[in-house]
Amino acid sequence: MTEQVYACIDGSVSTRTVCDYAAWASQRLSTSLILLHVLDRESYPVAADYSGNIGLGSQEQLLKQLAALDEERAKLAIQHGLHMLEAAKERVKSDGVANAGCMQRHGDLVDCIAEQQGDMRVLVMGKQGAGETHPGRQVGTHLESVIRTLHRPILVSTGTFKAPERVLFAFDGSPTSRKGVERLVSSPLLTGLQIDILLVGAETVEHKEQIKWAANALITAGFSVPNTVIRAGEVDEVIQQYCQQEKIDLLVMGAYGHSRIRQFLVGSTTTSMITKSTIPLLILR
Repeated sequence: MTEQVYACIDGSVSTRTVCDYAAWASQRLSTSLILLHVLDRESYPVAADYSGNIGLGSQEQLLKQLAALDEERAKLAIQHGLHMLEAAKERVKSDGVANAGCMQRHGDLVDCIAEQQGDMRVLVMGKQGAGETHPGRQVGTHLESVIRTLHRPILVSTGTFKAPERVLFAFDGSPTSRKGVERLVSSPLLTGLQIDILLVGAETVEHKEQIKWAANALITAGFSVPNTVIRAGEVDEVIQQYCQQEKIDLLVMGAYGHSRIRQFLVGSTTTSMITKSTIPLLILR
């Protein structure tokens, strides 16, 4: 089965940027691109079946009208989604992807995405979905659920597109983080880009050995690693400061752990990073 890049299209303000990063990833990986639009049950419920209520006398006509309205609303939602997919297809075509495919599904967004992960190489999603514009909540609820559910890398787009040139890999020396290094080594996605490695913690012998291992693994695979840095402080603050100071274009980091304690600790850091980051993030699972 050929693995593909999937881009989650929903008509939100981030859709164009999602298309651009998906096109970029597709071309870097030399793989096809699928534009996915999901008619979520919460926003677009399927036409209700009111047949069980037939026989309520004067209400019967009203129920028929409600059913007709639901059906018409569902048809319009499908058409609207198809138009969005066609617009997205034109966008990625202008980015250099000639043969992008379109897919529309109806159901729970997270479930629909998870069903596709068998042939998914990377998923590209916006930081917030359509309708999720509350200023106090800068990460969409669907995105958090997708990150916890999916076992594929997720590229979270932000702002406007800029082809990444400088990358920061947030490395913590854990087995999960080491697997992240191995995934980078085995993928052409970031080949040829400069990758800085940052470990947030005390400058101990153990940490020095861990970051040295990561750098050697990447350098041996042909990556350029100009900087390996160990800094103390709060994880999210140190990473954000480094990204700003060094003008990093893309942040790579692991996601939620599997044990309850690790899931709480790492998960909160991941969510904080997504919330505060002004550059795209590649979340490794």
